[in-house]
Amino acid sequence: MKISDILTEEMVVTGLEGASKDDIINAMIDLVASSTKVLDKEKVREAIFEREKIMSTGVGNGFAIPHGKTDAVSDIVAAFAVTAEPIDYQSLDEKPVRLVFLLVGKDSMVGPHIKLLSRISRLMNKEEFRKRLLGMKNSKDIIAMFKQEEATYFEA
Repeated sequence: MKISDILTEEMVVTGLEGASKDDIINAMIDLVASSTKVLDKEKVREAIFEREKIMSTGVGNGFAIPHGKTDAVSDIVAAFAVTAEPIDYQSLDEKPVRLVFLLVGKDSMVGPHIKLLSRISRLMNKEEFRKRLLGMKNSKDIIAMFKQEEATYFEA
């Protein structure tokens, strides 16, 4: 499963407003809740915040990947945002976050969920890719960039 298979233009936002980590995560959950794959928004919220209690999903380099698994989705759903301002996310490297990729997997789809987390992490570890994402102004360009990067990185 590819990132570009699950991330749609409707699930990508630039200039996402929020004053805190919780604000950003809640805004991302509200965004994915518009997907027909989300059966119960509050259960999704609970799964994401429960995972966040274990350890911050602010993985470093200005990037966070809040995620969780729940039976409140019918299939894997994702959203991506570039925040309007840097957010204190209690990241592992203690740096603020501007790039956020939310991933919600179905309880029974552990393998694809882990594979997607790995793919996202590998792409986001590339400094040039992160810099280009920060400069993007619309969801269409961001989706195209993910597709292009995924094609060169994983099919080479």
